[in-house]
Amino acid sequence: MDRIALVAGASGIIGGTLAEKLVSKSWTTYGLARRPDREIDGVIPIAADLLDREGLKAALGEVSPTHVFIATWMRNRTEAENIRVNSLMVRNLLDVLSEKHSVRHVALVTGLKHYLGPFEAYAKEGFLPETPLREEHPRLDMENFYYAQEDEVYAAAARDGFTWSIHRPHTVIGKAVGNMMNIGTTLAVYATICKEKGRPFRWPGSAAQWNGLSDVTDARVLAEHLIWASTTEAARNEAFNVVNGDVFRWSWLWKRLAAWFGIEAIGYDGSIHPLDAELSGDVAIWREIAERHQLKEPELGRLASPWHTDLDLGRPIEVMTDMSKSRKLGFTVFQPTEGSFFDLFGQLRRERLIV
Repeated sequence: MDRIALVAGASGIIGGTLAEKLVSKSWTTYGLARRPDREIDGVIPIAADLLDREGLKAALGEVSPTHVFIATWMRNRTEAENIRVNSLMVRNLLDVLSEKHSVRHVALVTGLKHYLGPFEAYAKEGFLPETPLREEHPRLDMENFYYAQEDEVYAAAARDGFTWSIHRPHTVIGKAVGNMMNIGTTLAVYATICKEKGRPFRWPGSAAQWNGLSDVTDARVLAEHLIWASTTEAARNEAFNVVNGDVFRWSWLWKRLAAWFGIEAIGYDGSIHPLDAELSGDVAIWREIAERHQLKEPELGRLASPWHTDLDLGRPIEVMTDMSKSRKLGFTVFQPTEGSFFDLFGQLRRERLIV
């Protein structure tokens, strides 16, 4: 039976990697975004705004997907507004597709804020979960736009009869330009500036993150997981954590990231040094570096998202994720985290995004 994928958020780290993977597996693949990436071979671009229901309906007029992958969100000033906007995007998409009666499965990507809380109360005392994080952990007693997005999927599934899967990655490592949460590229840009200006590559985060165990999610692993869950009967109507499969300490990895760039690493020194503050004055410096080395993206804000990196690396607890549920059901993809970063750095350098 033909498999026709619609990837919402196809210009992002997750959606772009997923779209490429689907094409490689011979799926008919539509990539939906407000400004779709037209450089992914084999992906049929659709330009649409998920908040514009009528425009979305027109853009999807000839598209009848069997599988829908939702890997997009929009950041707003408050969690109440996050809930309103992000749930509306999911609702509009599934309502428009409901009329086609073609959808067999919907996969929604959320993340560990499901367990750690929304931006306004992220990893705060009184709300800290027991780790490793497990899917059966109850929802926190607070507003969270991830919960609202899930509820839109559940309601549409009950109405239209499709199956669903929820995917909760940890920090995602992969390439995208203009992405709002991109720790891999942020650290690559930071390391490039340190190398060019002779600065030390200083750890910006907390003692708990420096010394504790952690894990991350390679975008390629997440893409495989999304496809697996959408085509595996035993994985239907389930929520899953998804990470690389290994654990590490930043105290080990930080030195190795610095060595890749040939720079000096400075570890935790008793204080947090937010990267947002570190990079706030480097807009002109990055533009000068980009011009001198003929890099493709001279705008620092299009590559680095230090505010989100600070959230991740500043947490007061170690955070790692249990993947037993997926393993028991047959998902065995594994990716060493060191390789995730090094592969990304190499790609960014080849594509002239860093030095």
